[in-house]
Amino acid sequence: MIKPRILIVEDEADIRRFIRMALEKEGMNVFETATAEEARLNAGSRKPDLMIVDLGLPDGDGKTLIREVRGWMSAPVLVLSAREQETEKVEALDAGADDYLVKPFGVPELLARVRAQLRRAGTVSNGGAASPVAKFGSVTINLATHEVARAGIPVHLTPNEFRLLTALVRGHGKVLTHRQLLMEVWGPGYSERAHYLRIYMAQLRQKLEEEPSQPQHLLTELQVGYRLSGLEAAEARHS
Repeated sequence: MIKPRILIVEDEADIRRFIRMALEKEGMNVFETATAEEARLNAGSRKPDLMIVDLGLPDGDGKTLIREVRGWMSAPVLVLSAREQETEKVEALDAGADDYLVKPFGVPELLARVRAQLRRAGTVSNGGAASPVAKFGSVTINLATHEVARAGIPVHLTPNEFRLLTALVRGHGKVLTHRQLLMEVWGPGYSERAHYLRIYMAQLRQKLEEEPSQPQHLLTELQVGYRLSGLEAAEARHS
């Protein structure tokens, strides 16, 4: 029988150890990480069948991590968090989590929820994941490592440029409104600042399009928003 792969993303070592022991007793393969950055890399390379994510990570909010990996990973995500407010649960589920368990929790309930999510996903060791690498034209984007290359040459993107690009990638060619993109990249307080998008889209086109003045991939839908054309999956390369 193939063992499910579980990725634990939790910055407290004692809790990680506690969860790992419980899952390994159930016959599961368990991997651990303490940061969002490491979690993205492990999600891309390990292709877990399920992720268990704490929201309070040292290098960012777990909801941001969930939103990022959800763009290319279909495996279920179970949140474990001390945050018990309804708004936190709603935001985590809206970000792409499949279940939410409040700390402290009991091992039987944790295991039951893990088994339930694995059953629903019908996913065992195929990772529930597409490749974290996407491609359009001569541009390759690794959503797990945040690496971007054009014609094989690395391209440096600022954090906001990369967030905007990944939002378009996650749109899978659909038109994303100005408001959607502003909320996704900059947050609720910037939903009316459409000029930000014009500036950053121009910068992305300069770096990624063959002819920035006549873009073939980073397209404008007049008075609506933007979309990414020609997106295709690519095989991730792991050393």
